[in-house]
Amino acid sequence: MGRFISGMTAGALVGAALGTVILSQMDRRTQRMIRKAGKRMMSTMGDTYDDMMHWMR
Repeated sequence: MGRFISGMTAGALVGAALGTVILSQMDRRTQRMIRKAGKRMMSTMGDTYDDMMHWMR
């Protein structure tokens, strides 16, 4: 379980770093769309994590 969370954290950090570099070169509309998609994805990931933790109990 620890390796899974470490992998998720590393992926999130790399994604955030790349997103920051790429996002700064896009227009505002595209930036807004990407931010909304990111928020939806984070919400989904949080729900999935909560479901997994509940299932493991």
